[in-house]
Amino acid sequence: MTTITSSRHARASRLSPHATARGGGLHPAGVFILLAGAFLPIMDFFITNVALPSIDASLHASASSLELVIAGYGVAYATLLVLGGRLGDRYGRRRLFLGALVGFVLASLACGVAPDVGVLIGARIVQGATAALLIPQVLATFHHVLEGERRARAVALYGATSGIAAVAGQLVGGLLVSADIAGTSWRPIFLVNVPIGVLVLIVAARIVPDTRSHHPVGIDLPGTVLFAATLTALLVPLTEGHSLGWPWWTWLLLALAVVLGAATYVVEKRAEQRGEVPLLPPSVLRLPSMSRGLVMVFAFSIGFGAFMFVFALTVQNGLHADALHGGLAVLPMALLFFAGSLLAPRVIGRYGRTALSAGAIVQLVGLASLVTVLVENWPQVSLWAMAGPLALVGAGQSMLFAGLFRSVLADVPTHLGGIGSGVLITLQQSGLALGVATLGTLYLTLAPHDAAHAFAGVEYVQMGIVALLAVGAAALPRFTESASAATPVVDA
Repeated sequence: MTTITSSRHARASRLSPHATARGGGLHPAGVFILLAGAFLPIMDFFITNVALPSIDASLHASASSLELVIAGYGVAYATLLVLGGRLGDRYGRRRLFLGALVGFVLASLACGVAPDVGVLIGARIVQGATAALLIPQVLATFHHVLEGERRARAVALYGATSGIAAVAGQLVGGLLVSADIAGTSWRPIFLVNVPIGVLVLIVAARIVPDTRSHHPVGIDLPGTVLFAATLTALLVPLTEGHSLGWPWWTWLLLALAVVLGAATYVVEKRAEQRGEVPLLPPSVLRLPSMSRGLVMVFAFSIGFGAFMFVFALTVQNGLHADALHGGLAVLPMALLFFAGSLLAPRVIGRYGRTALSAGAIVQLVGLASLVTVLVENWPQVSLWAMAGPLALVGAGQSMLFAGLFRSVLADVPTHLGGIGSGVLITLQQSGLALGVATLGTLYLTLAPHDAAHAFAGVEYVQMGIVALLAVGAAALPRFTESASAATPVVDA
């Protein structure tokens, strides 16, 4: 059956992209147009980092408001991601992809013309919500339409795309802000999504096949609402508390977050006992690979999100580099992350968990070297002096990124692969937002006194996290053939 299906896909790929889509297949051009659609939302989480000083100068935003520009997007993205996958299963993945892309383009336009920081934060939340509806359709379409080697290659390309989008976002943001097109400063980092998104929309409508699940899972509305409320109650006080002097309501929200988190667990457990498939299934979370791996992915994401945020501010506000040089500063990290992403599957396949520990150690050496360069040479720190340490950071991160994603799904049964993947990506995005809200706040608290040591303080925390990851990799399940076959798809 697999041979027959593969032959059909091979014949379909020789047809035009439009004819292939009408026949229910996915042309190679369709793979890349879906990846292009995924690239924009992933990049948009990070592209804003290098524009924060310009946004501050233009809109007179507070430090906590700048954090919300980043974290608001991440929270909306994280809380609605699994829901987006289930809506695509039920109503059609191409329909959700195209509709969400329209929403993302309109939200990007609203960000680009925002008259004040309140409107910008609101538009960013809408951006995150539409991104959460869009992204799952890409992986679910790959999972539904492609077979064997083509599916594995497409998923590998998605992994490389998501990693590169994260790092390249700051480079692209720096280029656009520095260009100051028609005196628009930071606004092109959002407005550029409009023509690109429209182009992807037009092409995708013709060459992406319409698929949906034959047995769609119900929408877990109570679980989704409770999880979103938990994240909001946690992140809002962490983001706003310092600048407001920690008023009573911030402590009330933090206490409420604990109560909501417990309520979420109880509701999800009861839903599973009734035979339903909740947003965060407790039985899946208890699997060894999930219970161990998710903690590591969450910790890694906290450090990664915080690093991208505080490094951009350190280079621009601390070293007084312009946005262009702020973006160029991460180029060595981007190049090594990309190269490492291509090599990681082969290295991990050969050395297993040892490769993850080695990646963590390489990242740890890079972070320690970067802190040393900044602290000892401050404020006369050149981009060239940071290039080597950043290259090590990117190389180590790429190995951890690939290995952790692969390990988390090792014990997840094939029929629950979409649910497991949805939980994985949700926790990843939650970690990114939490990293900005917590370690980002720590940096903003210390930076006015000494930016170099503020950066060092945050990175000491991240180095502690990475050191624990190096040791914790030994507790992960062994990489087996079945684990390597697991693909991160959101196809509940």
